[in-house]
Amino acid sequence: MAKIKVVTNGTKKDIILNSAAAIFKRKGYRAASLRELADAVGVEAPSLYNHIGSKAELLQDICFEVATDYTNHLKIVVESNAKVIDKLAVIIRFHVRKLSTDFDKVYVSDHEWKQLPQKQLETFLASRKAYEKSLIELVEQGIAQKELKNHFPSITVLTILSAVRGLELRQRHKSEFSIEELENTMIDLLLNGIKK
Repeated sequence: MAKIKVVTNGTKKDIILNSAAAIFKRKGYRAASLRELADAVGVEAPSLYNHIGSKAELLQDICFEVATDYTNHLKIVVESNAKVIDKLAVIIRFHVRKLSTDFDKVYVSDHEWKQLPQKQLETFLASRKAYEKSLIELVEQGIAQKELKNHFPSITVLTILSAVRGLELRQRHKSEFSIEELENTMIDLLLNGIKK
């Protein structure tokens, strides 16, 4: 029986999650099978259950890993002493980099979250709502401090998040820009439109 080969700084569970994310992205959560996942990681299907509980658990782990990464980063940035405009730049840069370096998981988290079991779905949606609320509060702070134009904060946040999410299309044209060029361009386009 084959064993899952672990790469540097990774675990068997990491290998399984990365492979599951790639399959879920390519086929969709519902159409993906654990047999396919077992083939991708090089083990017999029953051996997967030594590392995972179910396909639903994999989706949950992927969605919540991505959500936790965004939430933890936002908390650190919000608590920093930087200007609001600089905090927004750091947040945009993080979104672009996360999408560029962890595309499969971010894609699954953005598109397959509706397949989560009800309890996890409610928790996931609450997490997303809290994230957006924190961003709105940050924009409101920037408006109050006269760093940002007085636009509707919720529309400003929606515009930023939608623009960054739209970079999924960039995956087809990866070689055209470096991640840093993409980050700098997005920051310039988004923040110079709201900067006072």
